Amino acid sequence: MRILLVEDDPLVSDAIARGLSTEGYVVDALDRAEGAPAQLAASHYDLAIVDLGLPGMNGFELVRRLRGAGSPLPLLIVTARDGLDDRVGALDLGADDYLTKPFALPELAARCRALIRRASVAGASELSIGALRVDLAGKRVLGGDGRALDLTRREWSILECLSLHSGRVVSKERLMQAIVGWDEEISGNAIEVHVSRLRAKLGDDATVRSVRGLGYRLEDA
Repeated sequence: MRILLVEDDPLVSDAIARGLSTEGYVVDALDRAEGAPAQLAASHYDLAIVDLGLPGMNGFELVRRLRGAGSPLPLLIVTARDGLDDRVGALDLGADDYLTKPFALPELAARCRALIRRASVAGASELSIGALRVDLAGKRVLGGDGRALDLTRREWSILECLSLHSGRVVSKERLMQAIVGWDEEISGNAIEVHVSRLRAKLGDDATVRSVRGLGYRLEDA
């Protein structure tokens, strides 16, 4: 899952990015809001985390512009402003959640998971596809015999993305964006290798089906 972070404090930004990376997220960070609309248009993101007190365009205006343009992207506000008017204002403009600094990383990660689930076809934290059980909160996968599958970080990210859109085709480009940030590169062939290894680990519990020219779909084997 890929997150765009808009935060001007470099220490806070680095702490959030490193913390969420350990949770399996790919995080791209901006220190100003002006570049966010173009970045969101250029790449697929599953969530944006926005500070309110930004230089230049503030977080309120960014939320207003994104919602005014019809963006359905889940938006999480993280800010030191704890006044009722700020919370109500941000939520009324279209923010989906509001978290006041300082906060604990586990709470931030949990809110990210909840917002991403709500925006997908999945509403629960545990999904069943065929004999497979995907625990989104615990980031683990159980096979039909109850065993935990040993997935690499990129294999998990691919499976997570496919699980959240189970039964629907996910493009190769979207899977690539789900596992690398803008400062990394990965080839289409590398995605095919990761998918092939994931298929082997899923065995007969579920399958990742190739849809020629479109992408991949996770379905019951």
